[in-house]
Amino acid sequence: MQQAAIHDFLTHFFTASGCTLLPVPDSDVLKVKLNKEIDKLLMNRPFYWHYIEQTGGTPETATLVFRTDDKAEEGELIHFGSPRLHQIFDAALKLAPYIRLYQNLPPQSSSALEPWLAINAKISYKCDLKKDRICSIGLQLINGTLIDGFQDILDKLPLLPKMPDYCYTLSPLIRIGSGIKRIETFLESVLKSEPTGWADDAGKRWARDQELLDSFYEQQDPKPETYFQEKEAIREQYQPRILVQFINAGLFYLKSSTFLPGSIRDH
Repeated sequence: MQQAAIHDFLTHFFTASGCTLLPVPDSDVLKVKLNKEIDKLLMNRPFYWHYIEQTGGTPETATLVFRTDDKAEEGELIHFGSPRLHQIFDAALKLAPYIRLYQNLPPQSSSALEPWLAINAKISYKCDLKKDRICSIGLQLINGTLIDGFQDILDKLPLLPKMPDYCYTLSPLIRIGSGIKRIETFLESVLKSEPTGWADDAGKRWARDQELLDSFYEQQDPKPETYFQEKEAIREQYQPRILVQFINAGLFYLKSSTFLPGSIRDH
């Protein structure tokens, strides 16, 4: 599931950035022809671009091939923790930390579009081991409906940078700042309800190594500085913590009844 989320994120990122997705026979492989802007951000070729711009030459942007399944034969394996994925996260922050889009509806539909605030974040579970996942949460800014996995909905909707003809937007009743706080509270409650076995296991390994350290220095009183340094290193290695890193956010004007039938109707 995590690899599928990465594949969806990459598809969305490169498409929204104006790059060209090239056909591939394997659904776990993504082949993309970069445009100039993304090539500059990802390929680390400052001298090449300086030469092209100084001479007026025709640039040849790079083509990248990614695979999200280690069984696939073609492409660079990309996963949580891989340097390339972190590089793309950083590029997404530089390019478009915030976006505003409208759902494309049939002509003359005369529909009301409701405001949704969406936030994408990376959640990292850290101890002596590490696990990452992407979280996408959407908040309807009129009635407060919250949806976890909101990016999956957005990926299925046709979106435009300007409002389609014959449509109009409804004014939000929930301010953006208040909406962000609601999403933060929701995410905190989700994290608190998750199983803590990974943290409990880390605590046991922490106690084991601390016991070994104490036994090594048990004849020394007072303890030397090296003891406290090693004790702190053990704490830093094993202490369980959850980090949430913002990726991007957007304001989306959508006809909710097209993806939540029976839940939210036109106002």
